[in-house]
Amino acid sequence: MRPGPNKPYPSHSNIFAYHSSALGKDKDYTDESEHATYDRSRLINDFVIKDKSEFKTKLSKNDMNYIASSGPLFKDGKKRIDYILVYRKTNIQYDKRNTFEKNLRAEGLMLEKEPAIASPDIMFIKIHIPWDTLCKYAERLNIRMPFRMQTYFRRIKNWMAQNPMVLDKSAFPDLEESDCYTGPFSRARIHHFIINNKDTFFSNATRSRIVYHMLERTKYENGISKVGIRKLINNGSYIAAFPPHEGAYKSSQPIKTHGPQNNRHLLYERWARWGMWYKHQPLDLIRLYFGEKIGLYFAWLGWYTGMLIPAAIVGLCVFFYGLFTMNNSQVSQEICKATEVFMCPLCDKNCSLQRLNDSCIYAKVTYLFDNGGTVFFAIFMAIWATVFLEFWKRRRSILTYTWDLIEWEEEEETLRPQFEAKYYKMEIVNPITGKPEPHQPSSDKVTRLLVSVSGIFFMISLVITAVFGVVVYRLVVMEQFASFKWNFIKQYWQFATSAAAVCINFIIIMLLNLAYEKIAYLLTNLEYPRTESEWENSFALKMFLFQFVNLNSSIFYIAFFLGRFVGHPGKYNKLFDRWRLEECHPSGCLIDLCLQMGVIMFLKQIWNNFMELGYPLIQNWWSRHKIKRGIHDASIPQWENDWNLQPMNLHGLMDEYLEMVLQFGFTTIFVAAFPLAPLLALLNNIIEIRLDAYKFVTQWRRPLPARATDIGIWLGILEGIGILAVITNAFVIAITSDYIPRFVYEYKYGPCANHVEPSENCLKGYVNNSLSFFDLSELGMGKSGYCRYRDYRGPPWSSKPYEFTLQYWHILAARLAFIIVFEHLVFGIKSFIAYLIPDVPKGLHDRIRREKYLVQEMMYEAELEHLQQQRRKSGQPVHHEWP
Repeated sequence: MRPGPNKPYPSHSNIFAYHSSALGKDKDYTDESEHATYDRSRLINDFVIKDKSEFKTKLSKNDMNYIASSGPLFKDGKKRIDYILVYRKTNIQYDKRNTFEKNLRAEGLMLEKEPAIASPDIMFIKIHIPWDTLCKYAERLNIRMPFRMQTYFRRIKNWMAQNPMVLDKSAFPDLEESDCYTGPFSRARIHHFIINNKDTFFSNATRSRIVYHMLERTKYENGISKVGIRKLINNGSYIAAFPPHEGAYKSSQPIKTHGPQNNRHLLYERWARWGMWYKHQPLDLIRLYFGEKIGLYFAWLGWYTGMLIPAAIVGLCVFFYGLFTMNNSQVSQEICKATEVFMCPLCDKNCSLQRLNDSCIYAKVTYLFDNGGTVFFAIFMAIWATVFLEFWKRRRSILTYTWDLIEWEEEEETLRPQFEAKYYKMEIVNPITGKPEPHQPSSDKVTRLLVSVSGIFFMISLVITAVFGVVVYRLVVMEQFASFKWNFIKQYWQFATSAAAVCINFIIIMLLNLAYEKIAYLLTNLEYPRTESEWENSFALKMFLFQFVNLNSSIFYIAFFLGRFVGHPGKYNKLFDRWRLEECHPSGCLIDLCLQMGVIMFLKQIWNNFMELGYPLIQNWWSRHKIKRGIHDASIPQWENDWNLQPMNLHGLMDEYLEMVLQFGFTTIFVAAFPLAPLLALLNNIIEIRLDAYKFVTQWRRPLPARATDIGIWLGILEGIGILAVITNAFVIAITSDYIPRFVYEYKYGPCANHVEPSENCLKGYVNNSLSFFDLSELGMGKSGYCRYRDYRGPPWSSKPYEFTLQYWHILAARLAFIIVFEHLVFGIKSFIAYLIPDVPKGLHDRIRREKYLVQEMMYEAELEHLQQQRRKSGQPVHHEWP
């Protein structure tokens, strides 16, 4: 229904060898010789105008569209290469390849073989789909194409200065808004469609998608399951199949004066270069070149990055509020002035009494993250997550309308070869296709799912074991660092213990991630999913569960378990009756949580970015180095250059989504303890967008332009993370931070408890109130006097020494009440916002219905006009209504 993606192009017979054959006039062209000789100079470069300055002045923007849509050609310089197959000459699967290629030609495709320049064992098969075959399959697949001009009012040119973040559309011929409605293509009604140029009527992405559809459904042997290019790649008949890039991504001439050589060059100059980091993404051109599935990923990533801006600003304001009021904090002042308050030893052997004011720096740093703005920021981020997801649904609906996906339904997928091989003896009739196909019995499916779930729980228990090992490490080295020879480590032994544990934990996380991927593959294959999409969803869910638990288990330990079960002086709880459990720092546990989150988030982002770009760069450099050592011919064809690039990841966009979804969890789940998380995520994503763009445009082979209407299983995972974030932030504020103890003291036990108008700071005396007394003589070490420790227990001289006081139970009740109130309040606000924001804007909904009506009317008018023209030609009377 929406405006068509491609404008009609004029003929350029004076510039290009234009192939204008009509339906049925293309002749099958194939070169069966694997050692054919040919003129290598006849490549796409032959069709680039040498004097581009003169060229630019003569060509209109439609001409630029034609040039940008050109690509590698057959030897005749006319037929465009739509797909590339690669195999080794030494491979023995000749019969399968020969049958497959004959069947492809019988389906209407044209094939041309060409040996590689750099490797004599490699053979390329170039595939071209002629016009009549394109039309036939476009009709079968219900591909929507432009058929009638829209009528609209001309827009008044904006007199204001252009937004520097918005792309200049004059440099993007393919980004111009089209003025055509679209409808399902039909050969019977071909006269309805605007076809000025058959070579550019179907975009490169559409042509490649149709060819792949044919490759997936062509037989290579007799038998129901002996079908498809993927099976031929799995059995080694071919080693690769990919659509070619449209040409080089760089040019010796500037794009501003000479224009783009092709869409890949345009994407590089206006999207993938690091200098474009502040510009909006050309989503329409990304979709045109890479397909809707990849276009939706970059649209989601850009939307997520843009939504991080307000979250980062608010988090930065909360941080600066703590920074500017740090010296005025009553709690920090009391800790810094407590020169006569001695804290009990934090370890048994090598630790001595510590003055409370030694924790002055830690108290001030803790206040940066645990201040009056913490609760507000936690509520804000919970609402932000809902607004982000709800508005993304609206954005997705607009994109699906703009990209003509409203009525698109994913076609019935083919079965996975492993599924067919396993269950070929058990068949049932598919209710959609009406054909018999292999079937997995329910009992077998449940059994395999139980085994898979058991494997998942085993891996999660392995993660918990690794975290337990890090905890034991902290307990063991705590005593060693307290008596270390270096004075700095001896003085700040708690910080050294935490920092070393965080680094070790990060190394364990990265090592376990490698093992998780292999185990997730094993468990997913064990389930024998029916289709590729089922396999991808199952694999993605396992990888998310593994990596989420792996990344966050140590953070959960620090947030909710560290220092909670240590006992009290004279009666400490010990692990295996040997190692005393670790206590929080005198200034609280929040500083340990901030350190854990900050280090893991920072190091993981650096590592991911290095691996995403560094690994393909090194591999592609090595491939080019091997070619240059043996080949001196500089005119290597585009398809061979593409072959030397790295293929896209085996599981597609799963790694890209997984990285961002895990980051979303870091940004929302413990944001109350680390308000700078959105800022770090924003800075990383600004780099991530251009890094991914550079990788797709320059370092990877062109992926199949697949279609999709949403981001799949990841939307449900994001919504689950949003719910978990509310719960964890409620517990972090109530349990990990000192917000509730300060609140109870301020209104129940402090100087303002009985005063309507307080005349002094309501937290005065809070530090002394939050510390309990312990008699040192009870340790039997020849020491006398009292030391203090963080807890609410009775003093040694009370009737019930070291028992919990009434204030402890008040605080516990307040914590539980806060968790309940916070969760219900935030969930209520989230539900109300989700209700207020419809997934599809009302204006768009009305527009879709209006265009359905207009399309029906225009189809009627076009058919009537065509009938009248036929009657005029035959001399029959013309009627202005249906006969």
